[in-house]
Amino acid sequence: MKRPDTQVRKILFVTLSNIGDAILTLPALDYLKSRFPAAAITVICGPRAEGIFAHGFSDERLLVYDKHGSFPQKLQLLLKLQKENFDAVVDLRNSIFGAFLFAPYRTPHFLRIPSRSMHMKDRHLYRAMRAFDATITLPQVPAQKSILLRDNDQHYIKNLLTQHGICQNDRIVVISAGARSHTKQWAKEKFVELIRSFIDDTGIKIILVGEKGDAQASSFIAAPFKGRVLDISGFTTITQLACLLEQAVLVITNDSANLHLASYLDRPVIAFFGPTDEMKYGPWSSHSLVIKKDVYCRPCQKAQCRFGHLHCLRLINADDAKAAVKNFLAQAACINRLQYPRPGFKRILIVRTDRIGDVLLSTPVIEALRQAYPCAYIAIMVNPYAADIVEGNPYLDEVIMCAKEAEDRGILGTFRLARRLRRKRFDVCFVLHPTVRLHLLMYLAGIPRRIGYDRKFGFLLTDKIVHDKQAGKKHESEYSLDVIRYLGIAATGNNPFMPIRKDSEAWAEREFKNAGIGSDDKVLAVHPGASCRSKLWPEENFASVCDMLAQRVGFKVVIVAGPKDAGIAKNIVARMRHRAVNFAGKTSVSQLASLLKRCSLFISNDSGPVHIASALKIPVVVIFGRGQKGLSPLRWGPLGEKSRVLHKSAGCAECLAHNCKKEFACIRAVTPEDVIRAVADLNYYL
Repeated sequence: MKRPDTQVRKILFVTLSNIGDAILTLPALDYLKSRFPAAAITVICGPRAEGIFAHGFSDERLLVYDKHGSFPQKLQLLLKLQKENFDAVVDLRNSIFGAFLFAPYRTPHFLRIPSRSMHMKDRHLYRAMRAFDATITLPQVPAQKSILLRDNDQHYIKNLLTQHGICQNDRIVVISAGARSHTKQWAKEKFVELIRSFIDDTGIKIILVGEKGDAQASSFIAAPFKGRVLDISGFTTITQLACLLEQAVLVITNDSANLHLASYLDRPVIAFFGPTDEMKYGPWSSHSLVIKKDVYCRPCQKAQCRFGHLHCLRLINADDAKAAVKNFLAQAACINRLQYPRPGFKRILIVRTDRIGDVLLSTPVIEALRQAYPCAYIAIMVNPYAADIVEGNPYLDEVIMCAKEAEDRGILGTFRLARRLRRKRFDVCFVLHPTVRLHLLMYLAGIPRRIGYDRKFGFLLTDKIVHDKQAGKKHESEYSLDVIRYLGIAATGNNPFMPIRKDSEAWAEREFKNAGIGSDDKVLAVHPGASCRSKLWPEENFASVCDMLAQRVGFKVVIVAGPKDAGIAKNIVARMRHRAVNFAGKTSVSQLASLLKRCSLFISNDSGPVHIASALKIPVVVIFGRGQKGLSPLRWGPLGEKSRVLHKSAGCAECLAHNCKKEFACIRAVTPEDVIRAVADLNYYL
């Protein structure tokens, strides 16, 4: 029996209508040309895809077929093609041509494609190969035959770039901000933010491309850069655009035809995806990255989102893209050889449900994970009273509440919360503070990878690291980062991030004005509260320090504290000779941050607000008591450069903590004069 290679002389290749879909069929056409080099190939395509084949290839005969044409027109074309006596019909759109043109070799109309062949280009290639080999399993991508880049198209692009000062040695980043559907378009305002992050890199030239319909969006993006971004949307044919993409070190695009054209030309691609399935329609060049947010309902492949307009696409912020672009562009001369590491996790959960200071000191973990997995969906679970610490963090996609003292309390609450988490389908969780309940909760939630410390039911974790926090060998922020370093993530920065909300800023401005505190006044904030009585410096000492600093420096004094410490604050105000404004029990965590942001100095016991002030770069003086290593300033002290820690030993052989028999002599050993000297050391000349 003769092989089809020797029998096939005439082939009909029926491709798809849209440009992007037609480009996805090019590997199948390349296969036909490679396997049957002597065969005459007739290509049928839609009007929109005509530009790909009219000038892109040199040997094919092209017929343009309008699927919206009249029935007589379709019938006339079918009868014409029947006279051709094709040896093979490769119909990738299941049209009337594949059904009524009887050739020895045809693509089966009802063909089960192997599940491993997910991408559409592989599906098209598989169907083309099955027309000739019934036993083929998975397609092998043929040696790529790029679209024919004609000399006149190359000269057009060269002249266009030269006219705008773009030289041959410049690194070109092409950005395609348009798409045929609004469901596939990342916000143009975010493209502006993204471009601003790397436009000043040496040798990089940014070019906006697209169809005429994309011109308005491209004009909006280019406007803030005043000629520094070249906008040629609507000024290139498909083959001229291919000539430009050939010169690009990076193509940044939505899910569009330009994505597939860049992939076919094997250019480095970063693509934004919303509800579309990137496993079917994502970039397929050797160096590529998909930026998406894996909310549990995507990819739904629907135009209408049940959770709000394009919820998953809107969740992609500019910071997600900046890290990816930075990595692509970091290699300078060898950028076109860079293989960007694909993230191993799509959905990440960080768990920290203790106090506000602990949560704030864990925020470097969020940033480090975002840098390591720029495309992942990252959530954090906290107690409701710590929500203000993380809501508004630019590296987070979701904040999940664990109301362990309200609706989530008890065994039933644990099971309800576990069910909610299970629906979110996280790939991995990082438990930064070990508790029996949290480890059980992560296990019941069915999270495949559970990483944390090896204590308090640590056997429920899949990955355990040694717990030695009680030794106090390093800062708590470093202990938190150790949990993700376990995976080899190079987390070096440990600066906490405290978000500032506009409504809290307005509140602080209004309250200061009502209290008679002007913008030029020096403000001293004092926090006399703490989580336990072993950390409480005497009230009379706070009152004495406030009076001395008000007298010597001219500070206006404000007292801050939580509701449970409102009585302490009231007593301090009563003991003072100078006026103080008492905000104890009157602020949310976010409002406290905005209040501290306006202060010149912060004096406090060892407590969460210390870390808020430190994160906001406010000079801090902190008073520590107990001598246990796990509670030392080395582990819990402020991280800011403008900070001083006061900690004295009372000579105890062993710290009895809450059961102290010396009335907490260690913290009482710190005198008001010690605090004044620490303030002076912060360049307040007293």
